[in-house]
Amino acid sequence: MSTTRWFHKRGELARGDWQTVIDGEIDGWAHTGLRVAELDGTSVEVEAGVEKLIVPLAGSFAVVVDEQGEEREYTLAGRRSVFDGPTDVLYVSTVAVARITGTGRVAVATSPTADDVPTRYLSAEESPLELRGSGASSRQVHNFGTPQALDAARFIVCEVITPSQNWSSYPPHKHDEHKPGHESRLEEIYYFESAPTRVGGEKARPEAAFGMFSTYSSPAGEIEIDAQVRTGDVALVPYGYHGPAVAAPGYDLYYLNVMAGPDAERVWNISDDPDHAWVRESWEGQPFDERLPYESENEA
Repeated sequence: MSTTRWFHKRGELARGDWQTVIDGEIDGWAHTGLRVAELDGTSVEVEAGVEKLIVPLAGSFAVVVDEQGEEREYTLAGRRSVFDGPTDVLYVSTVAVARITGTGRVAVATSPTADDVPTRYLSAEESPLELRGSGASSRQVHNFGTPQALDAARFIVCEVITPSQNWSSYPPHKHDEHKPGHESRLEEIYYFESAPTRVGGEKARPEAAFGMFSTYSSPAGEIEIDAQVRTGDVALVPYGYHGPAVAAPGYDLYYLNVMAGPDAERVWNISDDPDHAWVRESWEGQPFDERLPYESENEA
């Protein structure tokens, strides 16, 4: 079993102007991609041949979309940080090139495809906000790149906020077998960020913030990750049970998920680890974490 093959600390997947690049050049990886860049008034470009979802993590950006010789510019207002509620996003067609300019940190989810779905801007207000779980498993999900919110060719993209001391991606689950209506085959990217918690974290060093993440084997393949995760770290899940993702006391945890696979249907169907599936029933009647939802601190 390999941990280092599927877990990468910040900077280990750097390429060119990008802090992180995940694509088909990684052995055993085929259906999803992710790029993350820190910009200071500078620009990065994403080529045609992949569908793209541009997600501001921190800061604001202008995006020029060149769609077969016709240019159009979009403005992404973004947000101060990933813990400031949903952001507006931009889906860019497979046949278009996107040039991103701005100041801050930006992520681009990708998936290789020949299918051409029209470019679309999605405002923060259009992003479905879901509060999932209960008690210490309460978390906040922004479903801007899921089938319910976005027409796309292949990928499913969302982001999750887990407040200090809570668990998410739990119970452990998998999606590595094709069982129509029950489970779909999806490889998955986890891109992490962590920060001192909103309440009581004023004395903490931001660089010290961390969480924990775990994966383990299923019949589809052997995998093992048990790692501290910090801002910029990436876990790749080609198969296997994954979860939990745990926010350490004193620190909030964020992750961006990108999923796609070989199945014809674009759907997220999962199977819980049968040893832990009962936990979902235990949430009934528990109060939801009153710290959520996290919104812009100017609005909260």
